[in-house]
Amino acid sequence: MPALPWHQIDTVLLDMDGTLLDLHFDNHFWLSHLPRRYAEHHGISLALAEAELLPLFREHAGTLNWYCTDFWSRELRLSIRDLKREVAHLIALRPDAELFLRALRDAGKRVVLITNAHRDSLSLKMERVELAAWFERLISSHDYGYPKEDQQFWFALRQDVDFDPARSLFIDDSLPILRSAGRFGVAQLLAVRQPDSQAGPKNTEEFAAVEDYRALLQGL
Repeated sequence: MPALPWHQIDTVLLDMDGTLLDLHFDNHFWLSHLPRRYAEHHGISLALAEAELLPLFREHAGTLNWYCTDFWSRELRLSIRDLKREVAHLIALRPDAELFLRALRDAGKRVVLITNAHRDSLSLKMERVELAAWFERLISSHDYGYPKEDQQFWFALRQDVDFDPARSLFIDDSLPILRSAGRFGVAQLLAVRQPDSQAGPKNTEEFAAVEDYRALLQGL
């Protein structure tokens, strides 16, 4: 990964899940814990629960509903908030994420968290990892009514935060979201090579990728 042009970067926009936090919590919750608890609640087999849930997941992927705990609680007749707390011990920082955040603050960069996570999920994760102090703002896409995949999110963010896309760095583990940011004009874009510590590295296609946050500190 080439060194970042830190002298050209004023604002650092950071995703949360899979970027600062290990995506293992979310993958375990949606692909394992929720199907099991859904099966128990509705008195059906795990195989049937998965057969009912997976098409719903695919239908809403990339929309604001996909990230909305209220939506899934209504749709599945379960408290997603309570179920997430059952496995909250799995919420964990990625290696050296806090070191990176401290370095950004010491360098005088503006640092803003932008996540598609619902405020319920954001609050739960901040309880577990206590990262809020490193950020100027913690922004959920639900605040604007559009997910980060949508250009309307970026227009709303710019109006709200007043950042210059041409002098900004954005790190996210989602390639569609990075492409959306690129279309909006965010100059520096980085993907994450291994968002889930329990899964293998992924192909980040046209994007350079973070493998170790310490590697980003050169020139900061």
